Amino acid sequence: MCMSYHAILAATAVTIDILGYFPYVRNILRNKTKPHAFSWFIWTLLTGIAFFAQIQEGAGAGAWVTLASTLACAFIAAMSYYKWGISYVTRLDWLCLGGALLGIAVWAITNNPLAAVVIVTVTDAVGFFPTFRKGYDKPYEETAITFAANSVKFAFGILALETVNPATWLYPASLVLTNGAFVVLLLARRSQIPPEKGASTIKQTFK
Repeated sequence: MCMSYHAILAATAVTIDILGYFPYVRNILRNKTKPHAFSWFIWTLLTGIAFFAQIQEGAGAGAWVTLASTLACAFIAAMSYYKWGISYVTRLDWLCLGGALLGIAVWAITNNPLAAVVIVTVTDAVGFFPTFRKGYDKPYEETAITFAANSVKFAFGILALETVNPATWLYPASLVLTNGAFVVLLLARRSQIPPEKGASTIKQTFK
């Protein structure tokens, strides 16, 4: 039985997701990348909410990459917490966690997945601020290629949607933009700051 083009695009997105996280996990194990544990925990909640909203709204295969991302975020959050605990936690971080919980509450009360998706999309963008802040200060502690892969995989995920409406495309579209912007930030800062601790002075692009 031939796969539909939705399934092919979704499988491509999931493959990009898996491959994109390999260098990130490798760099965590090598202590080259030190992810913000609280941000990844928030992203786990937000992406999980978006996944269930997509399922309810008939996204079909287009939701596969959102599920894969939820699992990946949970894994990275657990790894980073185990290795370094939670640091850089601010009032903004707690507000973002509150936004994720608010999205769940609004959906439960109104049974309106779009309302939840709007809340988690805004919260996700705000929740990215701590990682943007850390990436600006320490651009070599994040793995640019993983965030680039995130942007690409969600673009494929949007194309794979079987039902296209704001509840299914809004969240992944925001991730295409925020992940892409973070990659630009990392590369710009690496062009301004030499690698730390006597590493090569050759400008790095992707770790």
